[in-house]
Amino acid sequence: MSADLPLEHVSIEPDAPADGPAPAVFVLHGRGADEEDLLPVARRLPDELHVVSLRAPDRLMGGYTWYELDVPDGDLHESQPVMEEFRRSLDLVSETIDAGIETYDLDPDRVGLLGFSQGAISSLSLLVEAPDRFAWVVALHGYLAESHADADPDGIEDTPVFVGSGTADQIIPSSRAQAAADRLREFGCAVEAHEYGSAHGIAPDELADVAEWIDAQLDR
Repeated sequence: MSADLPLEHVSIEPDAPADGPAPAVFVLHGRGADEEDLLPVARRLPDELHVVSLRAPDRLMGGYTWYELDVPDGDLHESQPVMEEFRRSLDLVSETIDAGIETYDLDPDRVGLLGFSQGAISSLSLLVEAPDRFAWVVALHGYLAESHADADPDGIEDTPVFVGSGTADQIIPSSRAQAAADRLREFGCAVEAHEYGSAHGIAPDELADVAEWIDAQLDR
């Protein structure tokens, strides 16, 4: 049963509880989805993780969105978040993480983020804004928003980041994800970036790599 946090969510306790506060992953879905969308992915992650899958704040058709898109000249491949909505969502996620750590007795030193599409874009921005809060980040089929690409984040050095993209992705081209990976390396992050033959979705081989990578982070 989920507690009352700033954002609606699903909480899944670890299958392999540890002594003391648990390591956790906060999961951020893509545009038009909801907090249930990435649960099949979350269930493939290491058993010791407490999963908190968040729902974006605004309705969009049958799902939810973190923000609307600014699409210059109608070119989706150049889209950026509408900043007022983006800012509100980033703040809500941050507040929810703080509340979730306290409510679910999570280890604040072992909190990761996993985001897909808009959720990946949001996750990377949260990392840039507060590097010390996150032990690792997985960003799948997203990019680094222009609003955060020119930041000078203090304390982000050596933070592990997994960037996944799809060569057949027509929504967020692999080149945008690879550009994010390059910029994160310039920040000093320990980036592992992979391209898959997938469209705008998480392929089985991508999920297997993510699960293995997260498992390695938990063993550090």
